[in-house]
Amino acid sequence: MKNPASATGHREPIELPAVCKEEVDYEAALAAVIGKPACNVKREDALNHVLGYMCGNDVSARIWQSKLGGSQWCRGKGFDTFAPLGPVLVTRDELTDPNALAIKSMLNGEVMQSSNTKDMIFDVPALISFLSEDTTLLPGTVIMTGTPEGIGWARNPKVVLKPGDVITIEIEGLGRLENPVIE
Repeated sequence: MKNPASATGHREPIELPAVCKEEVDYEAALAAVIGKPACNVKREDALNHVLGYMCGNDVSARIWQSKLGGSQWCRGKGFDTFAPLGPVLVTRDELTDPNALAIKSMLNGEVMQSSNTKDMIFDVPALISFLSEDTTLLPGTVIMTGTPEGIGWARNPKVVLKPGDVITIEIEGLGRLENPVIE
């Protein structure tokens, strides 16, 4: 879950809050944007509810996920600027198969994650079908689909975002989302 204030755009800064500035991680993600209401949607009809797709960065405050947030994940992902999206929205008619796209993240030019959306545990139709079972997905809803291996928190030693960094998310056919990191 992302607070609406967590959404930010291409080249806009990711702001590290004082309460977690040394524990913030990146997550390259395909972002699917709902275009028409989806409630109890069958998997085979799910993509008909998609407006389009964008690059997303599911920025995460790991200390809030593991220690300070009561063992739930929403708090650690909902801080202001923790959902960079862009650089453009590519409509569903322009990108017919979201489940076969190269995806990667680069921190200061170094590749940190590199995979393909075909390797996601759940594909876009499965996510829409599952989420719409008990929740109406309204137009404008953004679904972050998950991230490939290579997040900073899982590395040894850990890699965290710090002021002065630039994190780039690149997805085949969707462009490059780039965001500087500030305190």
